Order: sequence, then structure tokens, then C-alpha cells
Amino acid sequence: MSEEANKKQYSADSIQALEGMEHVRMRPSMYIGDVGVRGLHHLVYEVVDNSIDEAMGGHCDTISVTINEDNSITTKDNGRGIPVDLHKKEGVSALEVVMTKIGAGGKFDKDSYKVSGGLHGVGVSCVNALSNHLKATVHRDGKIWEQEYERGKALYPVKSVGETDYRGTIVTFKPDDTIFTQTIEYSYETLSNRMRELSFLNKGVTITITDRRRKDDKGEFISETFFSNDGLKEFVKFLDGNREPLIQNVISMEGEKNDIPVEVAMIYNTSYTENLHSYVNNINTHEGGTHLSGFRRGLTTTLKKYADSSGMLDKLKFEIQGDDFREGLTAIVSVKVAEPQFEGQTKTKLGNREVSSAVSQAVSEMLTDYLEEHPDDAKIIVQKVILAAQARHAATKAREMVQRKTVMSVGGLPGKLSDCSEQDPTQCEVFLVEGDSAGGTAKQGRDRNFQAILPLRGKILNVEKAMQHKVFENEEIKNIYTALGVTIGTEEDSKALNLEKLRYHKVVIMCDADVDGSHIETLILTFFFRYMRELIEGGHVYIATPPLYLVKKGQKKQYAWTDKERDEIAASYSGGVSIQRYKGLGEMNAEQLWDTTMNPEFRTLRQITIENATETDRIFSMLMGDEVPPRREFIEKNAVYANIDT
Repeated sequence: MSEEANKKQYSADSIQALEGMEHVRMRPSMYIGDVGVRGLHHLVYEVVDNSIDEAMGGHCDTISVTINEDNSITTKDNGRGIPVDLHKKEGVSALEVVMTKIGAGGKFDKDSYKVSGGLHGVGVSCVNALSNHLKATVHRDGKIWEQEYERGKALYPVKSVGETDYRGTIVTFKPDDTIFTQTIEYSYETLSNRMRELSFLNKGVTITITDRRRKDDKGEFISETFFSNDGLKEFVKFLDGNREPLIQNVISMEGEKNDIPVEVAMIYNTSYTENLHSYVNNINTHEGGTHLSGFRRGLTTTLKKYADSSGMLDKLKFEIQGDDFREGLTAIVSVKVAEPQFEGQTKTKLGNREVSSAVSQAVSEMLTDYLEEHPDDAKIIVQKVILAAQARHAATKAREMVQRKTVMSVGGLPGKLSDCSEQDPTQCEVFLVEGDSAGGTAKQGRDRNFQAILPLRGKILNVEKAMQHKVFENEEIKNIYTALGVTIGTEEDSKALNLEKLRYHKVVIMCDADVDGSHIETLILTFFFRYMRELIEGGHVYIATPPLYLVKKGQKKQYAWTDKERDEIAASYSGGVSIQRYKGLGEMNAEQLWDTTMNPEFRTLRQITIENATETDRIFSMLMGDEVPPRREFIEKNAVYANIDT
């Protein structure tokens, strides 16, 4: 092609000027994070956020979410109803503007909403753009108004369809399966957990969720209603329900500091883990930020001042640090910020500097009052802090041992590690394999270029019930740190993980497909969640899925991962079938393990993500803690394995 022809090819006509809704459909991940399971559920959160905004403004106290039979979603509130009168600038109903224009909505008008929720601020118009069909029904000023849309485009002008005594907004939408190609099936549990969380964060609001796809024993649709009178106080009790309390009272405060609404609730328990959860405008800021820094500073300064004046630290031979004040602490910090500035990898780290001093001041006043009014609790807390300091002192030496082994050259890697030859960490993966037998098979079956194998002996330490220095002294855990090449410990957080020298960008947990294997998986995941959360948040942790069965007939053979799959394959072979049940990885030969579980072309890896940090924290504390009844109830409700060896 000539140079002149090239110039003609690239002209003004070549530039695509995508209008708002078209751009959302072309680049959906820019607006909702991704088009997988997380993005699918984010659509619901965006619509519910509009109702929550009405609640925060004092205009709404009832919200319902329904998963319909076809996986469409209906949300309903008793707010003021989206305005339907003519929008002067756009020349159409305000409802149509809100539903079809990106960036339109009352939350951008400070007279309508002082504070609004939602992370991306794209609102219901984005949901409309990514839906096959959406119907908006508004009850306002005695009339019912309606408009429907397909893929973000209005099918007809807003019209009145009747009269009403009710007020509020109803939105029903069906996600576009050409956008959400992975799945359009909603998880009731995921949505339910978020609705519960929102009810705690917005006390006095009734939130109901119903699943019309499933019925209970009474033949009624699965449904839950959430309502909180005490907000964060109840939230903390809920999160700590599986831990033994150190003090009986929840320490809490609610008020405004420097024109910033601040709500804090905290309690101490007998565990060795720190569980801090922070929110800005109902958004879970799992990367923290200035509000969390302010909380830590207020807590440390106030408790240290009290401990010093009590004389209880006089015999301590070393300085107490910030971590010591947070061992066994569960706390929630929630702030409302008019114009939040987010930073960090996933835009969930608050950057507003003015928030830090507001939270610090609020926490300091709250704690000072509590410690003066509850001297017995104050003494118990300080004693816990002193024990934590002594344990940290012991852990420092154990951590330094891990650190020294980690920073050594390849010669300092664990003896059991069979490393790969590839030097680029982004191309490398390591399999944490249960037992030496399976480890040996995995070593034979792997691709040595990019796959490393680290066998683990038996069940690793349950870190949920272990003091920090015991964790760092554990041989299997030391081997994991050393093999991964990560470093630990910063001045602010002794458990913070530095991923700069991570040697493998895929860490794959590979255990037997039985009850023991699931227990070991849970132990490893508990360790990662408590001590290597950055690894999970960076998308580096996976679980391998070995098959449960091999179905054979003559020369034909197929693997099955579920009982249903096994039965379907057996039926397709029509008689004369032999079925082998794999009780462990060691029962497969190297070729079978490669074909089914390790070969990137055919395997299925489940990536571990943290969708809801507070719920994850609660489940780990329940599964791995001391309280037996809630664990039994959870297992009975979620049991997968029916075969129990006797």
C-alpha cells in the first residue's frame, strides 16, 4: 500500500468518538471493575447505592432486593422517587437522563445529597448500559411513571401508567449475557452478605433480600430481612460472635469531627489476630487509608498514655509498639466524606488528609472516657497489651530467622523445594502439595521450565489459634516464606508483606479431593488471609481441582470432577463401565496428574479473591477458632462431602 493510501486510511473518520453509554459497553471493566462474577454483582450494588443515598438523606427506610427466576434483579425503595419532570437542558424527562446519561444524577448536586455512596460514581445508567433490558417504575406525586430500555436505550418516552398512594423507585434489570459471558447467575450468599453489611452501616434501614429461584422447607422463597438499631456496635458483635471476648462491652462512639461524620466500634477478644475494617460512604476500603491511620494513631496514643500513667509498664524492659495495642482487637471505622479521594491499586484506599485527624480525635475522646469509666476493663486491656508486647519480642527473633533465610540466594531455599528453571516470576508458578508422596508424583508430572513443587508435611499450623512467634517458628510456614521469596515486617505493621521479590506469580494449593484435603486447604488459606493477605489481593493464590473419578470402558476413558458428571459419563458409555475413585493425589500417576490438574491447557484453577473482607474474617474465625457449635452449623449447612471414612 502506498504512503498516500496509508494517510487516507488513517483520517478523521478513523477516530471513534464513543458516547457515554456506548463507551460503557465497549469498556465495561473501566466502570465496574470486571465482567466476571464480581462485576456482575457490582451492578446490584450500584442500584442499591441509589436507595441507600436516599436513606442517608433521611428520605427512605425500606429497601428490598429480589433475585428473580431468570436471574434478573428487582430493587425497590420507599424514597422520594427519581424526578420525572422535564430536564431543561436535555429536553427529556429527568428519569430518562438519569437512566441514559453517564454522570447524571442527584448525587452530583450537593443540595440534593451531602454524601453519597458507591465506588465508581457511575450509577444506574451504567447498569442500564450493561443490561439486556431494564424497567424503571417511579411512584411520585400520586402517579406511577414508567420507562423501559434495551442495552441503555429508551424504548419509549416516560409515561404515566396509573395513580398511587405509595412513593419510591422500582428498578428491574437483566444483565447482558453478551457482556457477562462467564455467568449471569447471581449468588444469593454474596448479595445477602452485602445487604447485611449495609444494614449495619445504615442503622434504622430495613433491607430485605429474596431469592425466587429457591424455596425453603416450608415451600416459601428463601428470604432474609436485615435491620440494625445499634449500627456498628451490632456489627462488631456479629463479626466477633465466634471469638471469646476479653471484655464484655463494645467501645463505641458516633458523632461529627471537623464536619466529618465518624462512627467507631471496637472490642477486644482473646485471639492473637487484629481485625480492622474501614468504610467510607459504605464502601469497604480494604486497602485502608487516612481514616485507618487516624484510628491507629488515636488508639495507640490514648492507650499508651493510660498504660504509662497506670504504672503497669514499669517492669517492662522494652518499648511497647502500635501492633501490641491491636492484638485481639476487632474494630470498625466508618466515615462519611463529601468528596472522597481514593488511591491504591483497586481505588479503595482513602487519601483525604483531613479525615485522619478527625478520626484520631474522635477515637482519643471515646477511649479516654471509656477507660476512666471502666477501670477493670482498662486493666484487662493493658495486661493483654503487655502480653502481646512480650510475644512480639519473641516473634522478632523468629521473624528475623525467616527474613535471613528469605534474602539468601537460591542455595538458601528449602531443601524440599523443586524449583523451576524460568527466571521471570510472572511466568512461574509453585504448587504447595499435600504430602511427600503426592509431591513426588507432582515433581515427575510437572513442566520443569515454569512449575515448582513444594511438598508440605501433614497439616500446617492453625494460625487462628497461635501466637505470632509460634507462626514464624513453624517449619512448614518458614519454608513457604522462604520459597516465595517475600519479606515481612514494617514499622507500621509487623505482618505487612513485601511482594517485590515474589518468586512465583501463581501460588497453587494442590490437595486431595477429600475432607482432609479440604481441611489442609482451609489451614493454608487461613495462613494466607491472616499473614499474606497481599498475596490474595494481588490475585496470586489459586486452588487446583483434581478429578474425583476416572470412568473407563475399553480404550475409552474420561475424568469426572463431580458425582453428577461421573453418572452422566457412565450413562453415555451404556454399560460395562469401570469407575476408579481417586482418594488422593498419590493414586494418580505423573501423566494423569499433568493431564487433569497441572497442564495449563486443560486444568481448572480457582482463583482466590476476597469479595467481602468482613465476611471472610468471620468465616475463618468460625472455622478455625475454638467455638464448636457455629462451626458445626456452618459445616452441616455447607457440607459437600457425604462419604465419611470410619
